Amino acid sequence: MHPRAQSFTEQARTDFDFDPAVEEFPEGTKTAADAAEAVGCDVAQIASSLVFDVDGSLVVSVTSGANRVSEAALADTFDAATDDVSMADADRIREALGWSIGGVPPFCHNQPVPVVIDETLLEYETVWAAAGTPEAVFPIDPDRLRRYADASPASVAE
Repeated sequence: MHPRAQSFTEQARTDFDFDPAVEEFPEGTKTAADAAEAVGCDVAQIASSLVFDVDGSLVVSVTSGANRVSEAALADTFDAATDDVSMADADRIREALGWSIGGVPPFCHNQPVPVVIDETLLEYETVWAAAGTPEAVFPIDPDRLRRYADASPASVAE
């Protein structure tokens, strides 16, 4: 197992007594479509952790792979101006959360940040999320994901 995926697995065990069934795909799961094809699920079941800068603060949006995040909806969720919402800088994400773009898990971040979960993910029995690298994913019940991430359900899709 890749060291970053192993680190995520160990942190999930320590923090939540949760043993994620991490699967790794050398060909990568960089896009939601790639991930869905690799694990054999619908693209809507891919729980992509996207990190935004909302009015100067980092926010994680765990979004269905079938959806695109609306910056205006995210701004409304956090009572910010749409102009104050943008994708976060990769270096800032790595420093603050401990993970690189493409491998950010929905929980087990270096520091607490607000997390929202796309309401449409809650319709599934199982969703798949990044496990620390762009090649590693794990299945999880979306309600459990919501609890572990302390995520608020939100309508963030365009």
